[in-house]
Amino acid sequence: MTDSERIRPGLSGVPETLLLTLWARYRSTQKPNSLLTDPKAAELVAAIDYPFEQHFPAADGRSDVIALRSVAFDREISAFLDGHPEGTVVCLGEGLETHFWRVDNGRARWLTVDLPESATLREKLLPTGPRQRILACSATDHRWLDEVAAANGVLIVAQGLLMYLKPEEVHDLFRACAERFPGGGFVFDTMPKMWVKASAKGQDRDRQGMRIPPMYWSQDPGKLAGLHRLHPNIAGSRRVPYPEFAASRTARLFSIFSRIPLLNKLVPGIGYLQFR
Repeated sequence: MTDSERIRPGLSGVPETLLLTLWARYRSTQKPNSLLTDPKAAELVAAIDYPFEQHFPAADGRSDVIALRSVAFDREISAFLDGHPEGTVVCLGEGLETHFWRVDNGRARWLTVDLPESATLREKLLPTGPRQRILACSATDHRWLDEVAAANGVLIVAQGLLMYLKPEEVHDLFRACAERFPGGGFVFDTMPKMWVKASAKGQDRDRQGMRIPPMYWSQDPGKLAGLHRLHPNIAGSRRVPYPEFAASRTARLFSIFSRIPLLNKLVPGIGYLQFR
């Protein structure tokens, strides 16, 4: 692909973070001992006109952590598809994540819900197939719930999204999904309170000075059970640990910390809500 054919993303703020997670997956998959297999990430990086290396330092241990997070979400989606082979996977704020190409079973339906600028970029770079749809809509605009085919089971996936929403918006989203998708599930990642406070003060920056958007919602992984009170259809909750294998010291620490109750609130976590 020539330079003139590459696509300029034209993103800023929260939507621009999709480029960070894409670069992280790409960097991690270049390592011989990576746990993540994501050939689409290399294709996407090659197709985008963006200074990845300048904005996102190659040696940053964050890359392996983000790759581990993607693997953990892959496993939850695969487990859902094992039990609901013709179910619907709804990815909120999906950006350029490539779960579909990594774990699709050939029968499920996939719905991406994302902000218009992110949805437009995804449509250009990752054209949809007959079982995929992209809806340009904020996750907080509950009209997207009407677009979900829920008859064969639903899994809601929110990776790298909820921390950028206000707490009341997150709770409203949980309530709406619990009400509309009985028997479904919701897998999402969480940020520690101290990380959220640092982002609000402008202290959370990439080594080259990229401004990380302010975060608002934090959740202690040890207190997921408290989310039951949001709606009677929230039947249970659990922590999703990072995979045990880790390619770098930083990723190994995240994996270990996620399994220790007194330490898991110090690192980003992953939670799962089960609806009645």
